[in-house]
Amino acid sequence: MRLTQYTDYALRVLIFLGSRDEGLSSIAEIARAYDISQNHLMKVVQHLGQLGYIETLRGRNGGIRLGLPVEQIVIGQLLRHTEGDIDLVDCSSCAIAGPCRLPSVFREATQAFLAVLDKYTLHDLLAQRNELRDFLNLSTAEQPLRRAPRQAVH
Repeated sequence: MRLTQYTDYALRVLIFLGSRDEGLSSIAEIARAYDISQNHLMKVVQHLGQLGYIETLRGRNGGIRLGLPVEQIVIGQLLRHTEGDIDLVDCSSCAIAGPCRLPSVFREATQAFLAVLDKYTLHDLLAQRNELRDFLNLSTAEQPLRRAPRQAVH
């Protein structure tokens, strides 16, 4: 299973905000830290705000911060909100959709995948908070995140 870029960005925003000390962050600051599009992040941040994962404060001294304690942000639940339809395949137009067992096997696999992610919270992802802060350059957030070789999420 490959997660969407939207979910990837949502996780990055939450990890960034969870890695920070108290205070507000800006979308521009997060975009710089990860070297990603600020426009894409704006959509993600708006949605995370609507879902209550983050608080958005407008105005000159505005910014964003976590809206929930890190222990209450369940990764599996976040994926359900950001991925939308998580079905691995759409079998509705297949000629053998009725008697075929493959859709139920895929549903079971998806449920198992989400069940594992439901065991983890943002708190768990922040176990190496100091290292994350170093990688994100949180003291200045001026330089892009040092990237490891990209690996596909399965």
